[in-house]
Amino acid sequence: MLAIIGGSGLTHLANLTVSQRLAVRTPYGEPSGPLTIGAVAGREIVFLARHGYGHTIPPHQVNYRANIWALHAQGVTDIVSIASVGGIRADLLPGVIAVPDQIIDYTHGRASTFFTLEDRGVQHVDFTWPYSGGLRERCLRAARRAGVPVIDGGVYAATQGPRLETAAEINRLERDGAAMVGMTGMPEAILAREIGVNYAAVSLVANHAAGRGGSAASISMLDVAAILDGGMGKVRMIIEQMAGSDGD
Repeated sequence: MLAIIGGSGLTHLANLTVSQRLAVRTPYGEPSGPLTIGAVAGREIVFLARHGYGHTIPPHQVNYRANIWALHAQGVTDIVSIASVGGIRADLLPGVIAVPDQIIDYTHGRASTFFTLEDRGVQHVDFTWPYSGGLRERCLRAARRAGVPVIDGGVYAATQGPRLETAAEINRLERDGAAMVGMTGMPEAILAREIGVNYAAVSLVANHAAGRGGSAASISMLDVAAILDGGMGKVRMIIEQMAGSDGD
């Protein structure tokens, strides 16, 4: 079963026919909200708003473990994360959609593993390629069927938030090899890997990263909101093609 985790700009799926809203208890506390279960293009999917359905939970306070555990407990095998990012690389302009293939984690203090000494003991999980190759390809094929141009690949830099980055920090991220910057890609990706769920991301560039292009002097939240409003329609088209593909 496919699950969509929606970020900023995607707190609900307009093309989802809802059949059930399910509150799930987990050993790790409360998820961001009830799971919304329904159908897109006739296929069952699960939707969860990462920041809550009222967009009230900041990135550093999201209960990522509860979210991933709750989805897995409902039989989800594939998770596609939808998130807005700042574009660092020159081709990642506002409105562009990318499917990243690597992550650098700059977050700190987040509960980032299911493997604790109290329950499952210490285990080391391979994370060489943090996104599921098969699910990434499924996202790319869905985008082609939807007629939505996307960029294949790029390094996602996960920062702590909730503040945006300084221009100097963005310069550092670029030197590290990052193509885009967001606040929620970790620990979601590693938690999905630990629990055995395929995970991929579809990232909408909402703005030039700090100090770049239209964000050279500052980042306009009004401009960001306008890009999200327009770009998420294309993201929904990709999701609809993924749901209708039956894993193709």
